Amino acid sequence: MKEIRIHGRGGMGAVKAAEALVYAAVMDGKYGNSIPFFGFERQGAPVTAFVRISEDPIRPKNRVYHPDVIIVLDPTIMKAVNVFEGVKEGGILVLNTAHEPEDLDIPKNIASVTVADATKIALDMIGRPITNTVMLGAFCKATGLVSVDEVAGKVEELWGTKNKEALYKGYESAVTAAVR
Repeated sequence: MKEIRIHGRGGMGAVKAAEALVYAAVMDGKYGNSIPFFGFERQGAPVTAFVRISEDPIRPKNRVYHPDVIIVLDPTIMKAVNVFEGVKEGGILVLNTAHEPEDLDIPKNIASVTVADATKIALDMIGRPITNTVMLGAFCKATGLVSVDEVAGKVEELWGTKNKEALYKGYESAVTAAVR
């Protein structure tokens, strides 16, 4: 089982992104579940969503405390929340940033980093800085856990063609580097 933690801000679509990943996993013949975590915060407050994907039925229905993969939709969240808390040895970071992976200060238990300038792509393609679909594309490229085409189908259903195109742009533009 692979466990994924998505960090974003209210209104950025972290919870819906988690749902899209689970949908894609099920369409790929796997099992998946997602759990949102947020309080009564307003738009822009930290939001976390948790996803599990497995070849076997999934029993845990709680938060992910030791993720294999961390997705960061908004890099400023890293100043407010310890996104690396509990990450497993050999973890994968999928980060929205204009920086190159080798320029980042990453903990030793992260084995690879995938970056995409999701904010720029979202602004260019959607006209709003909502990065969830772009980062889903980067996640697909970074991990191969779910089919990008299955995610694209759900993205188009939820948010339309522009977001589907943004997902594919995120997939194409994502850069992955081993950091250890």
